[in-house]
Amino acid sequence: MTPFATQTLSTEPIVVAPDGSDVRVLLALRGGSMAHFELHAGRVSRAVTHRIVEEIWYGLAGEGEMWRRQGEREETVRLQPGLCLTIPAGTHFQFRAAAHAALSAMAITMPPWPGMDEAVTVPGAWAA
Repeated sequence: MTPFATQTLSTEPIVVAPDGSDVRVLLALRGGSMAHFELHAGRVSRAVTHRIVEEIWYGLAGEGEMWRRQGEREETVRLQPGLCLTIPAGTHFQFRAAAHAALSAMAITMPPWPGMDEAVTVPGAWAA
């Protein structure tokens, strides 16, 4: 049996993600993990792609934009509280926060995040 787990969101970031965002790592099970991401106001992440991990993001606060590309298909969507989006494995993606407020999102990672070498830097839509 898998034991129960309970955790409160840390007030301070636990790690900086390969894309440059602040991460508060939450809980994980065999199939996935959860984390809180924050990008300070006016900041732009580095563009990355994941080797095997897929993510589902849910906007919590702030505004910004998310750029995603799969081969020839690409799009930029406005990030805001309540917006949910997917980042399939192999997708190139980059995000940026609006100038007036930090951007924060909750994300589910499937499978659980394996380590920092999972993310590979790629050319993006904006200068980081």
